[in-house]
Amino acid sequence: MKLTISPVAGLPGANETTASVAGDTLTLDGVPYDLSAVPEGGEATPEGDDHPFVGTITRTNGEIHAAIRWVYGDDADRDQPNDPAHWVVTVGDGPLPSPVVKMPAPAPEEQPA
Repeated sequence: MKLTISPVAGLPGANETTASVAGDTLTLDGVPYDLSAVPEGGEATPEGDDHPFVGTITRTNGEIHAAIRWVYGDDADRDQPNDPAHWVVTVGDGPLPSPVVKMPAPAPEEQPA
């Protein structure tokens, strides 16, 4: 599955999106979306507002292509990559690692000698 991530800042304290793929099913934040009905060379347009998709979903050479909103949390670095290629990921079965760059961890405080 080829996914284009559309990053969106969450409200303070919001959890970051989690995702995984199993065959033609994309699970986002625990909600499965079965995309198996998208035909080869065809497309589907999600209806309503209660979904994470941005634009149409297509299938090319057997691979699902979709753009999804990815909510990121308070631990995200303020300077996210500008290169569009950074936000395009190809995922087989399994979890989708977060594409969001996190803030560096604070340095541990030095202990007095």
